[in-house]
Amino acid sequence: MKALLDAHALLWFLAGSSKLGAKALAFIQDSGNTLFVSPATLC
Repeated sequence: MKALLDAHALLWFLAGSSKLGAKALAFIQDSGNTLFVSPATLC
């Protein structure tokens, strides 16, 4: 599955924050998924 991560999800994932829900974390960690991040998020 493909997903576009928003800024909060990306930052919470990178920081290991508990604010990121268990389902979202599992989705991000699943190597079968393709993740995208908007270039605007990186600015």
